[in-house]
Amino acid sequence: MIRKTVWIVGLLATAMVATLLLTAVSPDSSAKTPLPATAEVKVDNFSFGPTTLTVAVGTTVTWTNRDDIPHTIVSTEKVFKSKVLDTDEKFSFTFAKAGTYPYFCSIHPKMTGSVVVQ
Repeated sequence: MIRKTVWIVGLLATAMVATLLLTAVSPDSSAKTPLPATAEVKVDNFSFGPTTLTVAVGTTVTWTNRDDIPHTIVSTEKVFKSKVLDTDEKFSFTFAKAGTYPYFCSIHPKMTGSVVVQ
């Protein structure tokens, strides 16, 4: 009986040590560096989708032209401006400050959208 008790206590001690070692080696989720936030807007059928996108400060937004004609992404406040994007080309911008950022396609000015950064 004593041998069995000693064996169980030893087993429990081993499990506790292993748990402590794993906890010490593996950082908890609060210690991990968060991945940068990303969001996407599709340019298709002469529109931006979604038309209004809400993101956190520090998010990188990527616009992808899925249309078969060229488009641009231009901030109405001159904060960002893409080159002319052909089919499947992308443009990205990282929003460092909170605010509302309206934009449009300079080739097709009726195409509009906005990014709301909180």
